[in-house]
Amino acid sequence: MNNSLQTAKYLIADYFAAAISWTLFYIFRKEYIEPLKFGYDIPITFSERYFLGLILIPIVWILLYYLTGYYRNIYRKSRLNDIIQSFLQSLIGVTVLFFLLLLDDVISSYKNYYLLYSVLFGLHFFITLFFRLLFTSITTHKIHTRKIGFNTLMIGSNIQAVETYLDLNQQSFSYGNKIIGFVNIHKKDHYQLSDYTPHLGGLNKLDEIIESNKIQEVIIVLETSEHKDITKIINKLGSCNVIIKTIPNMYDILTGKVKMTQLFGTPLIQISHDLMPVWQMNVKQIIDYFASFFALVISFPLFIGLAIGVKISSPGPIFYSHERIGKYGKAFRIIKFRSMPIDAEKDGPVLSGKNDTRITNFGRFLRKYRFDEIPNFINVLKGDMSLVGPRPERQFFIDQIVKKAPHYSHLQKVKPGITSWGQVKYGYAENVEQMIKRLRYDILYIENMSLFVDLKIIVHTMRTIISGKGV
Repeated sequence: MNNSLQTAKYLIADYFAAAISWTLFYIFRKEYIEPLKFGYDIPITFSERYFLGLILIPIVWILLYYLTGYYRNIYRKSRLNDIIQSFLQSLIGVTVLFFLLLLDDVISSYKNYYLLYSVLFGLHFFITLFFRLLFTSITTHKIHTRKIGFNTLMIGSNIQAVETYLDLNQQSFSYGNKIIGFVNIHKKDHYQLSDYTPHLGGLNKLDEIIESNKIQEVIIVLETSEHKDITKIINKLGSCNVIIKTIPNMYDILTGKVKMTQLFGTPLIQISHDLMPVWQMNVKQIIDYFASFFALVISFPLFIGLAIGVKISSPGPIFYSHERIGKYGKAFRIIKFRSMPIDAEKDGPVLSGKNDTRITNFGRFLRKYRFDEIPNFINVLKGDMSLVGPRPERQFFIDQIVKKAPHYSHLQKVKPGITSWGQVKYGYAENVEQMIKRLRYDILYIENMSLFVDLKIIVHTMRTIISGKGV
C-alpha cells in the first residue's frame, strides 16, 4: 500500500471537484441569476474573478479538508463516513464562501440568495462525493477481496487467541487484517496459535517485531490469567505507531479512550491514539511551521550574534548536535548552540546541572535565557519537533528511565517539543530520578493536550525567558 499515492488521488480529485463545481456555479449565475436582474441574456465570459476563484477556491477547500482530518488514515475510509464528512465539509465551506463572496452578488430578489447557496452547495457536495465514493469503493473492494490488507500482529497464543484468529480469517469478506504472526506473553513449550500463524517472539522483542514486519495493527487477545500483564503490554506499545485493538472482555481493565468496532462480525475495542481533536492537531502543526519560520526570521540578527559569541568563547563548532529520540521512537539529531567545550562528554553522556563546571561563561548566558535552544526551530521545520511537547531525551537515559518508570514510553506518542509542561513546572533534570519526577507533568500534558494548554505553556515559557530563569 502506498499512502502517499492514495492521498494524492483524493487530493487531485477534491481539487478538480472544487474547480468543476465553481465553474458550473459561475455558468449558472451567468445563465440564470444575472438575466433575472438585467432582463436580458448575459453572454458567458470568463472574467479575471472567475480565474482567480478557479485557482484559489480549490486550495481553500483542500485546506479545509486537511484541517478537518479527511486525509488521515486514507486506506481506512468508509462510504458512510465519506457521505457524512463531505456533507459537513460542504456545509461549512459553502457557508464561508457565501458570506465572503456571494452576499454582494448581483441579484433581483433576496430569494436568489437561497438559490445561490443551494446550487453551490449541491454542486460542490455531489461532485466531491462522486469522486470520493469512487476511490473509496475501489479501495474497499480490494480490502474485502484481500488484495490489500494491514499487517497485523496478535499478542496472545492460547485458545482465545486461536478462536479470534479463526473468526477473523473465516469471514467471507475481509476488513483488512493480514495476520503476520503472534507474540507470546509467557514462555511455553507449545503455543496453540502456532498451528495457524508464525510465532515471532516474546514481549521483550515487541518493538523489533513491529518495526521489522511493518506492523500497522495489534490485536491483544489474552487469557484471564494473563490480564495482569496488560499494563506492561500497553506501556510497550505506547511508543509504537500502531492501531491497538482488543477483545471486549478486557474493556474494564484498559485505560484511555476506546471505541467499539466491528471486524468480520467480531466486536473489538479500539484504543484511540487521538490525544487531541483532529482539527486541533492539524492547526497545531500549521502553527509549529509558521511560528518557527517567523521566529527564525525575526531572530536572525540575534542568531548571527549568538553564533559569533559561541565561536569566540571557546574552540569548536557553533552548533552542538546529537541524536535524540522523537515520536514513536524515531531518532533524530537535535540542533543547539554549543554551550560546553567539545570534549564535555568524553567519558560518556552526563546530564547538566545548575552548577555544572563544564558550561562555558557564554554558554551559561545562553542557557539563562534559553538562547541555546533557538536552533531547535530548525528541528520543528524539519518535522522532528513541535513548539510544545515533552523534551526529547537520549536513548542512554531513556533506557535507565524505563527500568523505573515503564510508562515513559507514552511520551513518545507525540512529537517532542522546544518547551514542555514538565520543563515549565519542574525545570531541567540533573539526574534520572529528577527526570522521573518531571515525567508526571509531561504525562499530565499528553492526557490534556489542547491548543489552549499549548498557549498556556508558551506564555509560562516566555515569562521564564524574560526573567532569566532558564537554568
